[in-house]
Amino acid sequence: MRPGPRNLITDVAGLRVGNAEDHRVRTGVTVLAGDRPLTAAVHVMGGAPGTRETDLLAPDRLVQEVDALVLSGGSALGLDAASGVADALRAAGRGFAVGDQRVPIVPAAILFDLLNGGAKDWAENPYRGLGRAALAAAGDDFALGTAGAGTGATTHGLKGGLGSASVVLENGLTVGALVAVNALGSVTVGAGREFWAAPWELGEEFGGFGLPSAFPAAVEPTPAKRLGEATTIAIVATDARLTQAEAQRMATTAHDGMARAIVPSHTPFDGDLVFTAATGAKPLPDPLADPFRLGHAAACCLARAVARAVFEAAARPGDLMPTWRARFGDG
Repeated sequence: MRPGPRNLITDVAGLRVGNAEDHRVRTGVTVLAGDRPLTAAVHVMGGAPGTRETDLLAPDRLVQEVDALVLSGGSALGLDAASGVADALRAAGRGFAVGDQRVPIVPAAILFDLLNGGAKDWAENPYRGLGRAALAAAGDDFALGTAGAGTGATTHGLKGGLGSASVVLENGLTVGALVAVNALGSVTVGAGREFWAAPWELGEEFGGFGLPSAFPAAVEPTPAKRLGEATTIAIVATDARLTQAEAQRMATTAHDGMARAIVPSHTPFDGDLVFTAATGAKPLPDPLADPFRLGHAAACCLARAVARAVFEAAARPGDLMPTWRARFGDG
């Protein structure tokens, strides 16, 4: 495996990502859009999810494709970001055709960042505007760390953030991951600098520190956040041509990457969720073996993206938690 040229989910041709942030509020929105509608699916493993339009992603539903996917801060209030994206897509003539009308299909997931020290005294919900701005900013390159949906994110003891990674498989298919990490668990091992995702690191994309020589003794963790205050939300993507059922299996398998990179993960306090987006540009060279390869690649990419999210987080005045760089410097 090797990373794509950007080591971002946009190495999957035909995908664009945009971020929008409000640093006063300490929140933001990230939008993934395609040049064409995308086959999409979702799998939820956390106990406290917040979503919009995810029921229609089941393989037996009428609508089989989406126009964009949205990751947002703001808890349930952040679901309004998808409305801003849908407004802009409809104005551009995008959406599911119903007679002479177009209805953009924009599933969304949110994380909780309402207690991170930002000013939440808005008179009008800001997320609709942030969603529209994120879509307008969508392109091949985008910021990681304290950006987009990861702007106000936190983890156990460190700032969270927005991460991404990609890989090009030997069969020519590309897989990418995009994640906003706001976890109850920790992405680093014990009190050290090393990331749980280290075995899957390619090059030195999050420092190249490997794993520590010794691991902390097994403990029963105590939740550092309350029910509903955490969540890691992600998208894995590929240029392969997948059915919606195959896309759902890819999303399910990708959760392994979250569990490799965040300890613990998928708790009753987290709303952990993974979307899949498939452009359909390339047929599966091996219809039997390639879905297996895609699932494994998606899990590895997601683990790497989680670590990059925290590694790239930037310090800002008023932070309630340190960044990885503030705590460990150059490592």
